[in-house]
Amino acid sequence: MSSTSEEQQVVARSPVSEDYPLSAVPISARKSIWSLAPLLMGFTLYSGTLFAGGRVGPSFRFFPDLVSLIVVGNLILGIYASLLAYISAKTGLSTVLMSRFSFGNVGSRWVDFLLGFTQIGWYAWGSALMAELANKLLGVPAGWNWLIILFFTYFFCSTAYIGYRAMDWLSRIAVPAMLILMVWSLAIAATKVGGFAGLQAIVPKEPMPIGEAITIIVGTFISGGTQATNWSRFANSGRTAWVSTLTAFFFANGLLIFSGAFCALVYGNEDIVQVMAQQGLLFWGLVLLFLNMWTTQDNTIYAFSVAGAHMFRTNKRTAFVLGGATVALVLAWGGIYNLLVPYLILLGTFIPPIGGVIMADYWLHHKGQFPALAEKQPAFNWAGIIAYVLASAVAYFSPGIKPINGIIAAAIAYFILSKFLIPKNNRVNQ
Repeated sequence: MSSTSEEQQVVARSPVSEDYPLSAVPISARKSIWSLAPLLMGFTLYSGTLFAGGRVGPSFRFFPDLVSLIVVGNLILGIYASLLAYISAKTGLSTVLMSRFSFGNVGSRWVDFLLGFTQIGWYAWGSALMAELANKLLGVPAGWNWLIILFFTYFFCSTAYIGYRAMDWLSRIAVPAMLILMVWSLAIAATKVGGFAGLQAIVPKEPMPIGEAITIIVGTFISGGTQATNWSRFANSGRTAWVSTLTAFFFANGLLIFSGAFCALVYGNEDIVQVMAQQGLLFWGLVLLFLNMWTTQDNTIYAFSVAGAHMFRTNKRTAFVLGGATVALVLAWGGIYNLLVPYLILLGTFIPPIGGVIMADYWLHHKGQFPALAEKQPAFNWAGIIAYVLASAVAYFSPGIKPINGIIAAAIAYFILSKFLIPKNNRVNQ
């Protein structure tokens, strides 16, 4: 394990192009809402989210049942991500750096692994999705899938390799275009079904428990929400981080969930790209697919690179972009595409307690002021580790809405355990 002095020397040598993986983002590098909001919206406008909406939509009456579920689920997701984003803007730190205080210098590597692995899973799934849609929309033979996956796996990581500035400019162009195309397609679908009356006339199929439905909705981007700090740490104020993140995770992610559910109800197909093909808009559907996959995939592999750089205490973030893409390539070739729904439920269960522990550590234990990164931390913060394990068990076994159960249980458990397991001289003065 590297010492604090060694890490400081590494940070001092860190080039700006690596995007500060082991240090706080300096004030001189902070961005406005006009930079941060489109980037985060591009992150959440992801085709995989459509499938979650399609899974939930047919099980509920359109209004008020389905609409209420989408609003509540995305509000939970948006508030959770925004709270973490606010902390990151105030501190300039990513989630994995903040986890040093709440899980310990060595214990934080568990957070690196868990968050990094989930992002690699999403990245692999996205690459496999490109091949699947090429088969369905363009008639490309399945025998070519390995080559399609290979190409897009490395193409989509190009902007992540460059860093924040490349993803920023891509999102400024792609996000408005995607929103226009989606609204265009949904308007055609609404006309086809006969408007609101036609939607209300659709009889729900395959009933689903409300708790499971909200867990799936939240699970679509709970891992991304936990790592939205990779970009919100660049915000020039807490307000910029809060508004940008809430816009992305409540509005943009909610629009994708709604689109998937809406298309599933009207066309029996949750994929708006395939729906656009049915509407005679194949070209524009392919444009939408390309943009939404690129703007999310580069953010996804970027998040993995930040977690990987922190795990190995190195500033060579770009090496993890390429290494992570290679791991995702193997997973995509191995058939991860068929495991989406159980994967979402697991994410909605085991990721939120991490954010719950970090938020409790920041506001309840450190009173809104983390120590300097250079200040030596214990190898393991057992209050955070035990709180995470307990909260994950609560989320997994308890009825109701698993993400909320996990977040609340983690915060309460950490607050109580910190009173007994953290030495008094390490506590913030009351």
